[in-house]
Amino acid sequence: MSTADAVLPEAKRQKMIKTIGTHNGTFHCDEALAVFLLRQTNIYRDAALKRTRNPAVLATCDIVVDVGAVYDESKLLFDHHQRGFTEVFGHGFETKLSSAGLVYKHFGKEVIATRTQLPLDDPKVNTLWLKMYKEFIEAVDGIDNGVSQYPNDVKPKYRSRTDLSSRVGSLNPWWNQPTDAQSVDHSFLKARFEKASQLTGTEFLGKLDYYANAWLPARDLLVSSVANSRAQFDPTGKIILFEQFLPWKEHLFELEADDRVPDVEPNQAIYVVYPDETANNWRVQAVPVSSESFESRKALPEAWRGLRDDELSKASGIEGGIFIHASGFIGGRFFLFDGTSFCAQRRATGNKTKEGALKIAQASLAV
Repeated sequence: MSTADAVLPEAKRQKMIKTIGTHNGTFHCDEALAVFLLRQTNIYRDAALKRTRNPAVLATCDIVVDVGAVYDESKLLFDHHQRGFTEVFGHGFETKLSSAGLVYKHFGKEVIATRTQLPLDDPKVNTLWLKMYKEFIEAVDGIDNGVSQYPNDVKPKYRSRTDLSSRVGSLNPWWNQPTDAQSVDHSFLKARFEKASQLTGTEFLGKLDYYANAWLPARDLLVSSVANSRAQFDPTGKIILFEQFLPWKEHLFELEADDRVPDVEPNQAIYVVYPDETANNWRVQAVPVSSESFESRKALPEAWRGLRDDELSKASGIEGGIFIHASGFIGGRFFLFDGTSFCAQRRATGNKTKEGALKIAQASLAV
């Protein structure tokens, strides 16, 4: 509480506190997260919570989520259960929104700007807003609305109950524990709901922190690496040199599709060169045809595959060779050229020097 608030009469201070309304009884991930997100905004930061289905009580709340059968942003009503509700996030996303998605759609940018300390109109806020919907919020929307993750209803080979929605659901009272109807002050279920809301929020903020402080900086490094590579050794943009390892694939494909980004053009990059985790050796990796594909835009020469050390150096005519995997599409911690993630030996790589790795990439373009 601020010093100014402390001197206000108690009745006036109470009147200034906002109230969020949602339904009572069994709670779910979507309204638990919606309440948490609202409490990250300036206007609802210290908001009280009323859990009820009584329309008269809900009418006294400043904002209502997941109950009331009305979606009306102007009236601060955010329910999604009513007949005819078809609201989606947009921007290419087609999953019907739950209360979490509705609140995130309207308040998410403010939450992100506040957490990252960026201006609301900073392009990075919009990038993170879309990324967090894709990687976090959409699953909550889909599960709450009963949208199958597998459109063709393929039967899964195993069952997973460790997703966020399942963990929130497990915080509800068991059948033989007290509920609102059995508790005079509703304290038992209220405490469980607050715990669930905090759980969803902790995971949301943890994910947001990663994307803001690790994922997004990698995008900036990719853009600068493309520009530097063009200026220093490959004006065609077919080879990208990274001075440090970074997760580049997803960013590359997204930036290729964004015509506002200079120097990054569709299907242009063929190879990336970067140091391994020890920075003692260097690797060359062929860009895949898509971020999840095993097929490369242009694999390294078949005649070099499976060769090691001196044999590889002799075949390629480039000193310092270490290894090129024989499979042609997956190499793990070998010398990668297929666009897949690391999965095997740490010790194997492409060349002992940055110059050697660049020469391998340049020679491969000419084959």
